[in-house]
Amino acid sequence: MLGYDGPEMIGTQFISEVPAIMALLAVAAPSSLSADHHVEPRAVSQVQGEVVVLLHGMGRTRRSMARLETSLREAGYQVVNYPYHSRRHRVERHGRDFVEHLSEIAGRDDVRAIHLVGHSLGNIVIRWALANDAGRIPDEKIGRVVMLAPPNGGSSRADLVEPWLSWFSRPLSDLTTRAESTANTIPPLHGVDIGIIAGSRDPIVSVKETLLSGQTEHILVPCGHTFIMRNNEVIELTSQFLRTGSFNRTR
Repeated sequence: MLGYDGPEMIGTQFISEVPAIMALLAVAAPSSLSADHHVEPRAVSQVQGEVVVLLHGMGRTRRSMARLETSLREAGYQVVNYPYHSRRHRVERHGRDFVEHLSEIAGRDDVRAIHLVGHSLGNIVIRWALANDAGRIPDEKIGRVVMLAPPNGGSSRADLVEPWLSWFSRPLSDLTTRAESTANTIPPLHGVDIGIIAGSRDPIVSVKETLLSGQTEHILVPCGHTFIMRNNEVIELTSQFLRTGSFNRTR
């Protein structure tokens, strides 16, 4: 979410860490927003008619999801690595834009299922979009969802930095643990297979904060937050869930 995998910040240590966090949030310059807005033409997919849309986290770009993108393409999926200026707008604005994008994909006759994979903030955007699409994405075309390190209950780290850094990263206010935050007020999703992968070494989003009402499965991996999407086991688990609806490798 904050693009930071360092030690926990508590008490007065937080103030000294603010400049470092701001620098880390600024590292990833936004990439072009035009290149991946449509599914690229590919050879006939081994996974006929199935598209996977990837959403990166806060302060990152679609490049952070590149390894996962490559793996899913090799598995035969059409993949859209969705770009957005994560720090610039609140979740609702990102969600509205994402609904527009998904509705375009859903309108294609050759697409029978749209799977979604998000990292951190990207998962809250996914939840908002699916809960507020107003029927623009047909239920029968919504596939499976894999959430990587999602702050579904908000993040206590966001609670710490939001008063100082919400001007710089506007979605921070949506990711606090307050009952009225966006992360905590999006209605539950029904009829969607949701697999959650949480990092046991994540200092940004605790395991408890990744839990979601209605989740299908939840699994822990020995990862931190920032680079969880690049972990080999996480990539394999993501592919497994998209294929079968379970992290159980025996299926």
